[in-house]
This record gives sequence, structure tokens and C-alpha cells, in this order.
Amino acid sequence: MYTLDRRSMLKQLSLGTIAMLAPSAFHLAKAQTMGSLKGNIRHSVCRWTFSHLSLPELCGLVKTIGFSAVDLVGPKDWPILKMHEIDSSMCNGAEIGLTKGWNDPQYHPTLIKNYLEHIELVSKAGYKNLICFTGNRRGMDNEVGLKNCVDGLKKIMSHAERHGVVLHMEILNSRIDHLDYMADSSDWAFELCKRIDSPNMKMLFDIYHVQINEGDIIRRLRKCTPYIGHYHTGGVPGRGEITEGQELNYRAIMKSIHATGFQGYVAQEFSPSGTTPEEKASSLKRAVLLCDV
Repeated sequence: MYTLDRRSMLKQLSLGTIAMLAPSAFHLAKAQTMGSLKGNIRHSVCRWTFSHLSLPELCGLVKTIGFSAVDLVGPKDWPILKMHEIDSSMCNGAEIGLTKGWNDPQYHPTLIKNYLEHIELVSKAGYKNLICFTGNRRGMDNEVGLKNCVDGLKKIMSHAERHGVVLHMEILNSRIDHLDYMADSSDWAFELCKRIDSPNMKMLFDIYHVQINEGDIIRRLRKCTPYIGHYHTGGVPGRGEITEGQELNYRAIMKSIHATGFQGYVAQEFSPSGTTPEEKASSLKRAVLLCDV
């Protein structure tokens, strides 16, 4: 959760410049700039996977590779993105957490307050996408949890629609990484979006998580196309690099995504290999080139 109040945050976001330290740990100027990307896939990268870099350093790396978006960044860091002309491709900060979410009505008052405020912040900043989570089951039936999510999210949908903000329910696997999480299948997320019936409610189709819980990635993404607003990548098993050392054919997956006419972002969300910043930067470059169909 962010600590600044809404008025202070809006004032901060309106500033044209901010003071920051110049990158020093990672000399991005020495990196070789890649050729132009094809433009069929809109690339992004999740902030947490490159936490060894400062955000300004990550912005520099992203621009060196040839794209201009970073995922999972909250309001306090948006001014840095703006200074570097980098899009906040999936905003966060309104959620309580992964285990306490929209499937439990006891959290609705807090979530509704958080999301109403955050929707305005996202819109004011000129961004579009905002993440959300179901929370864990804790013995709750899937249908009950689905109904609870629909009831809660519908209370904020008109606000999201007015402000042009799209909410994205992320699918997470419940077999390995997020035991007991409710939105652990593409079918469940599909039904959620169908019942809410708003262009401002989508699913975040995390390819890594869907592979672990369901598999059959290409058929599932084709089926879910009307309700997919965003993708995350990750090698299976282990959320490592997406190269030949893991079980998914990301080249084929990206071609299938492009064939559906998808216009949103595909964000890299894997743990980069290597021990030095330069080696980890090379991991991101490899992944982007692999997905640039």
C-alpha cells in the first residue's frame, strides 16, 4: 500500500521533473542497442524481477533493448517512469495482498475504497491497467467465491469505466506457488469476466501459472481471447528464463497471441540468470527477442 494521501499523490504526479541519482551500479551506456523490434508484440517487464537495478537503471535497460514499459509499479514510482518516458503497463498498489481479495466480502469495504482512489490515480497519470486478486479459498466453494467477486467488483466498475481504467484479475497457480488461491484456472477467470460483462474487466493470463495448473496454453488463450487484457511469461518449472531449458515453446505461443489480434502488453516475468547486472540484462534481451515474432 502507498502512504501518500490522494491529494499529495496527484500533486506529485503533476510535477514535470524530480530529483534522482544517476545510475552508477550498471553502466547502461556501454550496452549495445538492439535493432528495431517488429512491433507485433508490445513488450514489458515486471519490476520485481530486476530488483537488483534501481528503477532509473531498469528504465535505461528497457530503452536500450527497444521497448518502453514496466509492469507492477505503484504510484510513488510513476514520476520516475514518466521522466524516462516509460509506460506503467500494469499498475498495482490498490490490492490488500494475494491471499486477501475480492472473493471474501469482509475485505470489500477496504478494497472498494482502495480501488476507487487508485482508479483515479491511474487515470490521472495517463495509465490504463490495474491489477486485482481473488484471495485464497479458505474452504470457500468456487461458485460462492465467484459470486462474491462479481458483487464486489461491480461496485467499482462504473467508476473504472468513467475513468478509462481496466481491471485485470490475475490467474495464479494453486499447485506450487500460491496454494489455495481461488482464480487458479482460465475457465474461472473467463466466467468472472463474462458475468461482470464490462470492457473494463479482463483477466491477466499468466502463461507460467496457467501451464502449471492447466497446460494446453495455446487452445486456452484462443478460447479466452475476448477477456484477456494482459500476459505474463515465465519458464516452467521454476519461473526461470523462457529459453529451451524449460518446457514451453514461447515462440509458438507468441505467434498464437499475435494471431488473435491481441493489442495489449506481454510482460516478461522470470528470474534472470547470471550473477552480474550485464548477464541479467542479456537474459532480458534474449527473452524479448524470442517473443518478438
